[in-house]
Amino acid sequence: MKRKNQGISMVIGLGILLLITIIISFQLGRYPIPPKELFGILLSKIFPVEQFWADRLEIVLINIRLPRILLACLVGCCLSAAGAAYQGVFQNPMASPDILGASSGAAFGAALAILHHGGNSLIILSAFTFSLLTVAIIYFISKKAKGNNLLGLILAGIMVSSLFSAGTSFIKLVADPNDQLPVITYWLMGSLSGSKLSDIAFAVLPMAVGLIPLLLLRWRLNILTLGDDEAKTMGVNAKQIRLLVIVCATFVTAASVSVSGVIGWVGLVIPHLARRLVGSNYTALMPATMLTGAVFLLIVDNFSRNLLTTEIPLGILTALVGAPFFIYLITRRGETY
Repeated sequence: MKRKNQGISMVIGLGILLLITIIISFQLGRYPIPPKELFGILLSKIFPVEQFWADRLEIVLINIRLPRILLACLVGCCLSAAGAAYQGVFQNPMASPDILGASSGAAFGAALAILHHGGNSLIILSAFTFSLLTVAIIYFISKKAKGNNLLGLILAGIMVSSLFSAGTSFIKLVADPNDQLPVITYWLMGSLSGSKLSDIAFAVLPMAVGLIPLLLLRWRLNILTLGDDEAKTMGVNAKQIRLLVIVCATFVTAASVSVSGVIGWVGLVIPHLARRLVGSNYTALMPATMLTGAVFLLIVDNFSRNLLTTEIPLGILTALVGAPFFIYLITRRGETY
């Protein structure tokens, strides 16, 4: 009971930290938005509030900063939740959101759309579609494989991911080096630059479709980590739950990658950090992982857009932070993963 109360307190604390980080994020940038003007503008969208702020502040807040901050929180939340779910399903601490090729498929879809001069909406749609298609192909192949189903799923993921990565490389080879190639390369490094409310409108539904079941099924993930035989004795159909969790994690991964590009390390590192905070019980671990991921990616994105005059792709920063931190986690004495 004490451990459970500590987990609840930590989740509440992370929620408060996320709220504080969001408010601070609005202050960062070329046009800082003071808290008074910030709350005034936001409230004016719901209640009749007499304008006391400059028009340019409202434009910056609604059209630029708000979509980017919301998308950073959503993407960080989704990638972290998917990583925690995959680690539980595959009983592998090295599992991450791209283990089933969702990122490779999305990269190929986005590159293909850019090659055919697609606009932002087409790029997002193509990335999302190919991401889901890749995982579907991997799952179909794994069903035909003999032996351990989980091992077959992982091996199929590695092989199909390699094929789509090769396809992406070929598209980069034939793309216009002056126009299309830089766009493809920048997309593959991950960025929230140019985020729009329409991007959120596209991604929020598949994100919700994936996140809500993951939250509701989080106690069953505890049972899956014990193995199929133990789950069966407790009246849980491990195969059905595993398939449902994989589908939900795939949806949130595909939606995230389609609007942000390929952002690594978040889904691998954040679940381990959350375990340090609340333990391995998925009842508290899943919400803690979601909140920690949102805070982490929002902070990283703040550095991305403010550290230099030129924006740094998120994939570079998450690797610079995530890789050393993960080395620290796995080399701590007395810890096993």
